[in-house]
Amino acid sequence: MSQVTCDLTISLDGFASGPNQSMTDPLGEGGELLHRWQFEESQANAAAREGILAAGAYIMGRNMFAGPGTWAEEWRGWWGEDPPYHAPVYVLTHQPREPLEMQGGTTFTFVTDGIESALAQARTAAGSKDVAIAGGAQTVRQFLSAGLIDELRLHIAPIVLGAGERLLDGVANLKLEPTEVSGTGLVTHVRYRVIR
Repeated sequence: MSQVTCDLTISLDGFASGPNQSMTDPLGEGGELLHRWQFEESQANAAAREGILAAGAYIMGRNMFAGPGTWAEEWRGWWGEDPPYHAPVYVLTHQPREPLEMQGGTTFTFVTDGIESALAQARTAAGSKDVAIAGGAQTVRQFLSAGLIDELRLHIAPIVLGAGERLLDGVANLKLEPTEVSGTGLVTHVRYRVIR
């Protein structure tokens, strides 16, 4: 049976984004430093990158798709016309919108009736492949708190942001078993099995 996974990069002090997120700075102040490992050491971290993009369907929050505030109807996401997912993506939102088909097989479907509905739709679309909770931190917290994630893969950047959106704030009674650790100079990859 397929799993529900989550890959998220965080700072040493647990932040998934820096402070003052905006449309011009969607990862917040200093937040882009979290992801240097994906670009500056892409070959050394190829297995982790491939794992992120191996899911059969994805779920993300509306801020990950469009940033804070209200989106314009013409907004098509941060990734250009060929987003990296190449699979169905379910966006949690309170703003109804028609599905958005992009190049490469990515279709963004906007889900207004909660995380369970998004997960059911994503499982159907993924078939035998995993469903990935793509982020952001608030969305991941909802799925962790509901006990709906099987494997949490944290990519820990050796930086301290000091403020921003912390990944695990408000998540109680979470038990994790580390199953794999690897890394490079810009990141430590830790794979956890979520114990229920």
